[in-house]
Amino acid sequence: MVENSELRKAGLKVTLPRVKILQMLDSASSGQRHMSAEDVYKALMEAGEDVGLATVYRVLTQFEAAGLVERHNFDGGHAVFELADGGHHDHMVCVDSGEVIEFFDPEIEKLQKEIVKKHGFELVDHNLVLYVRQKSK
Repeated sequence: MVENSELRKAGLKVTLPRVKILQMLDSASSGQRHMSAEDVYKALMEAGEDVGLATVYRVLTQFEAAGLVERHNFDGGHAVFELADGGHHDHMVCVDSGEVIEFFDPEIEKLQKEIVKKHGFELVDHNLVLYVRQKSK
């Protein structure tokens, strides 16, 4: 199982709750990629899995520390998680629906580096979040 090897590579013991949560996040990648702990918990309950909310929080924190997931705090501290795939992307968050849209723009990336360099720094990391609303017709 891929999940088992991912957990072992991250230095985590393979337990049923960890495997189930990792599977849930992996299956979410094609649909709702950014899930809160509550989203993961509800999805596990709907799938008939007996994993408590406190366990979900604890496992997600362990996954973040191990580099398996990334935590994002959109809209005032509401944390959502996504599998860490090693690729960089930025986010747009719809202020009306809460939908999270991922995007990558080479021009924006280049401009950020130029701005940092102009100010005498080197870019170590960044997180760009644009808060958006659908245009009215």
